[in-house]
Amino acid sequence: MTSNENIDLSQYPHIDRGLEGIVAFSSRKSFIDGAKGELIYAGYNIDDLAPKSTFEEVCFLLWHERLPNADELKSLHADLQSNRELPEIVENYIKSTSPKSEPMAVLRTAVSMLADFDDEARDVSPEATYRKSIRITSKIPTIIAAFDRMRNGKEILKPLSEGSLAFDFLYMLNGERPGKQAEKVMDMCLILHAEHGMNASTFTCRSVCATQSDLHAAVAGAMGSLKGPLHGGANTAVMNMLLGLDKGDDIAAFIKERLAKKQKVMGFGHRVYKTFDPRAYHLRKMAGALAKEVNMEYLYEWSETIVKVMKEEKNIDPNVDFFSATVYYSMGIKPDLYTCIFAMSRISGWTAHYMEQAANNRLIRPRQLYLGEKNLEYKSVDER
Repeated sequence: MTSNENIDLSQYPHIDRGLEGIVAFSSRKSFIDGAKGELIYAGYNIDDLAPKSTFEEVCFLLWHERLPNADELKSLHADLQSNRELPEIVENYIKSTSPKSEPMAVLRTAVSMLADFDDEARDVSPEATYRKSIRITSKIPTIIAAFDRMRNGKEILKPLSEGSLAFDFLYMLNGERPGKQAEKVMDMCLILHAEHGMNASTFTCRSVCATQSDLHAAVAGAMGSLKGPLHGGANTAVMNMLLGLDKGDDIAAFIKERLAKKQKVMGFGHRVYKTFDPRAYHLRKMAGALAKEVNMEYLYEWSETIVKVMKEEKNIDPNVDFFSATVYYSMGIKPDLYTCIFAMSRISGWTAHYMEQAANNRLIRPRQLYLGEKNLEYKSVDER
């Protein structure tokens, strides 16, 4: 690579690694105030939605930009419940794949396969896109639970035709109907991860949509982006770190040693939030209550110690991933499924952004800054 000293940078007025600070889209789906630690879904504050709403209501809100009335919510529940079953070939794929497969890779492949069995797969009209959004949202929990049971040598359970998406997922995963508290916790986790502005996977989804490709392709692309550890894998890394500790360890000393070695402590800091992530506030409360309920209070205590040390040493706060790790683990969910659950929630935001992009579309075509040589003399292979 050559020096860029002779490059006319006036041609490139908005250069920033990672597109930080660059506005690529306008949207009505969510708003983040990083300085205040505020998150808004289509006009509603997450601090109201998380404790009071349901994931199904949030799906409707993101898709329609308003909350549903009673009849609309009942209809959406019915549509989601009636579309949970997988095509036989997709279920057979899950049964035949390696138990050692990465869960996100299986999920991404299965979602891609769903297009082959959807009569509206290539129909990009708003009406068809909405119906496909419901079908994909309904089937993702079924895929995740089926793969987890298959790899553990358990019978794959058919989804129920009743209950919330959170209720049905926990039933299919664990083989028993969850209690109200477990359902509420799972539902709130889905609400908190449903949408979060122009993150990497949402940007990918809109980019695929902008080519007028279909919804299944856009969602599969978004899942490929979420699969990366810098986006969707942080809470898995948090849990693996916690599981590597022993009850006799000095947790504060452990974190300080990591920092001294310039090793990253996952679950802290955020490209947008400059204060406490509002989603982490709700997860923190859930983590404490759940850990106590299942006699894993030490996990929560370790987490609080880590939060204290990170604030004192680096002045950074936890993000949504940090406490979600303890919440999921306390519910008996394996760490390598955490990103899949993220996708199970974020499908609402991805599909909402697909709808928004399609409604006012323009092909996404950013420029690049070329730093290489120009007009080199070509020599035959014998002369090189």
